[in-house]
Amino acid sequence: MTTPAGSGSGFGSVSWWGLSPAVDLQAESPVDPDDPEHGIPELNVLLVGSVDGRHLLRTLARAALWPRRRFHFYVLENNLEAVARHMLIFSIALEDPEKMGLQERSETFLEVWGNALLRPPVAAFVRAQADRLAHLVLEPDRLQEQLPWLSLGALKFRERDALEAVFRFWAGGEKGPEAFPMSRLWDSRLRHYLGSRYDARRGVSDWDLHMKLHDRGARVIHTREFRRWRDTGVAFELRDSSAYHVPNRTLASGRLLSQHGELVAARGYWGDIATGPFVAFGIETDDETLLRTSNGQPVKTAGEITLHNVTELFREVVAWGRPRTTQGDSEQVPSDAGGSLPESAAPAPGSFTVHFLSLGSTQTLHHKSCYKEQFQLLYVACGMVHFLCPELGACVAPGGHLIVELAQYLVDLRQEQLQGFSSRVGELARAAGFAPQPGARPSETFARFFKPGDSAPSQEDPAVESGIPPPEVLAPPLEAPNPPSEDLTQPLEASQVSLQEVLALPAGSQTSQTRQSDQTPRDQVPYL
Repeated sequence: MTTPAGSGSGFGSVSWWGLSPAVDLQAESPVDPDDPEHGIPELNVLLVGSVDGRHLLRTLARAALWPRRRFHFYVLENNLEAVARHMLIFSIALEDPEKMGLQERSETFLEVWGNALLRPPVAAFVRAQADRLAHLVLEPDRLQEQLPWLSLGALKFRERDALEAVFRFWAGGEKGPEAFPMSRLWDSRLRHYLGSRYDARRGVSDWDLHMKLHDRGARVIHTREFRRWRDTGVAFELRDSSAYHVPNRTLASGRLLSQHGELVAARGYWGDIATGPFVAFGIETDDETLLRTSNGQPVKTAGEITLHNVTELFREVVAWGRPRTTQGDSEQVPSDAGGSLPESAAPAPGSFTVHFLSLGSTQTLHHKSCYKEQFQLLYVACGMVHFLCPELGACVAPGGHLIVELAQYLVDLRQEQLQGFSSRVGELARAAGFAPQPGARPSETFARFFKPGDSAPSQEDPAVESGIPPPEVLAPPLEAPNPPSEDLTQPLEASQVSLQEVLALPAGSQTSQTRQSDQTPRDQVPYL
């Protein structure tokens, strides 16, 4: 069996990292910080499917370059594992510098975020953090005291219980690697994805890299690191290769599989095996010297650039957290040009808050007055574009901006499919009440729109076809090899819709798969 190109199955049914470089959300915002109405201006951002927190961290890192502002990030994901990963990633980024130095923090972040296998010390750190978070999730007072930047108030009680169960699974080391045999799961998924091309996977990897990712602007990704990630799931090899052998349980998620005619929920790895985590921090940088070429080849690899960018990002986040000195009516941040100032605590409580919203609430947010026309900026990831609807558009204030991640770095899609996807994004945005942003810089990575002040979201269903016949979904659920009872987990989430289905969706509608999975109660299948 050969999997034809353009299937999109390599994207997976759940996202662990983004398919676009991190952006500063303040730069995308229409808010004028020089004219606050009442005291310190606020920026309210709704992020749908941002998955890895890269945009939030980038925004905090660049905050010192802007006038002071209080941030409220509202994050809506399609599964609780992504919420848990957000919490873990931020706990690493904001770890006390006296407990974890800058280099160790950066390396730990990259391994947890982008590697399928971990070093034993990093795995032990994850277990400790997961155990701590499991206790905090069900104790709001302690959570507010220890993690003042985090708000779980919008989650349902059963979602908090399930979130605790996710952390318990991460923290449980008694079952050993067989509780989540990552290497076997990765290889099984890769075999299913490549089909008869599996024995030629090195050639397939080189083709996808050189003829797709390189041509689309990711030339710094090196052949060796891309092959290693495709074969083993280890994207960032910061130590000896033999040190990586502990499964990264934070990449586990659930999916409904068909077994003997019945739907069975199974735990496995259902994420990306086609593009990799190199795009988010590894293909762009403020330090142009890292993008130099020699004899036509980049001097630095995507992994090296990623480590540099993440290290500088954490350094800037810490610098932003230093106390400001007041001189007259202006506030200044102490400079650290020489890098000799000691590290301090993370940003002060109240300077930003991350609010996690209930799963599947995209079409009900506008019913609450606190969310209607509340957000100055709406961000939608490419895997969640089917949720861009008039109801979601009603949550954006007049004059607010919309930024949509495109599928530029999804190697499974051909060029005409990428164009068709961009067309569908435009149709869905117009149906949701947005118009193309005038003067927006051309981009193949993001589509930018704004909400006119005198227009209301269209309730009509234009059902305009993009002119490209969508290919069939060629990746049926992979049968789990003899799944034991302890591998049961929560059912497939509502928003796991293929990009091909998005191409075929009429504006403002949802697929039958989405409607069917909405009817599956989460609490019927425990997360063990």
